[in-house]
This record gives sequence, C-alpha cells and structure tokens, in this order.
Amino acid sequence: MKTSRAYEMRTRAEQTEQTRLRILDATVTLAAEKPIVAVALPDIAKRAGVSVQTVLRQFGSRDGVFDAAEVHVRAEVIAELVAPPGDLDAIIEALMAHYELRGDDVLMFLGQERWEPRAAAITDEGRRMHLAWVQRVFAPFLPDDTDEREAVIDFLMVATDVYTWKILRRDRGLSFEETARRVRRMIEHTVQRTENVDHPLRHR
Repeated sequence: MKTSRAYEMRTRAEQTEQTRLRILDATVTLAAEKPIVAVALPDIAKRAGVSVQTVLRQFGSRDGVFDAAEVHVRAEVIAELVAPPGDLDAIIEALMAHYELRGDDVLMFLGQERWEPRAAAITDEGRRMHLAWVQRVFAPFLPDDTDEREAVIDFLMVATDVYTWKILRRDRGLSFEETARRVRRMIEHTVQRTENVDHPLRHR
C-alpha cells in the first residue's frame, strides 16, 4: 500500500514538473516571437496546453512565470556554453551551436532593451555572463600584462559577440561552417598577437 502511494506521489510530482517545464518553454518561445509586453498569460497557457489557473498555481503571477523562465534559460545557456579553457575547437563548437539555437532570440531582446525593463535586465545579465565566459575559456591565451589583457578580452568579446554572428550568419548569409571559420580566424588573429610566446595555437 505504501509502495503504491509512493509511486502515485512520484508520478504526480513528475507530471507537475513536466507541466512546469512546458509553461517555461512556452514563455521562452513566445518571448522570442514578439515583444515581452505583448506576451500575456492566456498566450502562455494556450501554448503550453494548460489553463491560466494552472499557470498561476505554478508561478503565482505573470512576473513569476517570467522570473522562473529567466532562471531556466540561464541554466540552459551555461550548460550549452561549457567548453574546456583553451580548447578552441570545443569553444567554437559550443558558441556557434548556442547562437544557432538562441542568437535570434537574443537579438529580439536586444531590440527591446531601451524601453522594456525586463529585456534590459536579461541583456545586462547576458553581457555579464558573456564576459565571464570569455575570461574563463580563453584564460590560457590571455597575456599577463593587465592593460594588454583587458584589450585582448575586449577583442575576444567582439569576435564572439552575437552581433558578429548576426553580421556573418544573417546579414551576409554565410553558412554555419563558414561563420564558424571566420569567427575562429578573428580569435586566432587576436590571441596570436599576445605576449605569450608559448601560445598553444602557435603549434597547430
């Protein structure tokens, strides 16, 4: 009897979590399709295949849904961009796959940041995450000199920025592979000019 009850409770918890994830995914998808201000609770509920009451029961309010969606996506982005420091192949692969999946969504938020507070908060956090990522994955390539180090970080930030991806992939219409090659060339030209004589890329 206890085993049956435990099974039912576990099944119910799993169903609740699946519903929660559907609502979060629906919120993220809708926010990529139209301005955040235009995404209403009924839209989210319909996309997730649930009632508005279910959304409110799970998250309390519209703001609660968006707050949870931001946390959800942030965790996914961190996982998507995992790459061993100094492994340029893995870095480029992770970055390009990330932009293929979310680049257009990021551009959507950037287009709203001047007038939509939530979009501004999302893009500000994105910039902080991007800087931390660049500092971490390119750490073996960074020079010791403080001023030069900051300059190289800035160059790498530009080379790996979503707008660089947009120019190459969307505006120029380059293929995924060619976009990756050009981003890699920008990175290589940057790091090979540092003062690290024993640079890992110099021996490739």
